[in-house]
Amino acid sequence: MLTEPAPLTMRLSLPLILLLLGVWAIPGGFGDRAPLTATAPQLDDEEKYSAHMPAHLRCDACRAVVYQMWQHLAKAEAKLHTPDSGGRRRELSESVYTDVLDQSCTHTWQGYGVREVNQVKRLTGPGLSKGPEPSISVMITGGPWPTRLSRTCLHYLGEFGEDQIYEAHQQGRGALETLLCGGPQGACSEEGTVTRTEL
Repeated sequence: MLTEPAPLTMRLSLPLILLLLGVWAIPGGFGDRAPLTATAPQLDDEEKYSAHMPAHLRCDACRAVVYQMWQHLAKAEAKLHTPDSGGRRRELSESVYTDVLDQSCTHTWQGYGVREVNQVKRLTGPGLSKGPEPSISVMITGGPWPTRLSRTCLHYLGEFGEDQIYEAHQQGRGALETLLCGGPQGACSEEGTVTRTEL
């Protein structure tokens, strides 16, 4: 009596099933891992209700402002770059960079929010990734964050002025970040996070 061999799919599926069952039974296999969980950051009253950027998030906010100013100015400069310019970098006129910087402060800021990483609340969004990302996290966006970032941006425009900001931009993103966020009273200095007045 001849028996017909099992279909190829059955022959392959039995070893696959045994392999998967084995992984679950092996110490350190998939079955031993704790399930991934994430909770939303617990915001305090200042983080929820204050019109100002909380002091512990000001360095992140400053870096977000630098990123947005840099992006907006770079896009405007790219529009000036034409094939016949010979690769030379063309400067924006004062009226153009003033408008561009104002637009960088008044755009929506919707990609930004707060999340907790290693029990530390951080502002997150475009231009703010720093180091390895957690495998799972919850970010709170919207609410007061877009308004706070816009106010922070407008504060820097008022404090430093469009001319000085554009001049720093032309020296590179690092120079712009040093101007706005560095220095002894800057948002990213040790002293600045404690002594800086409300934005």
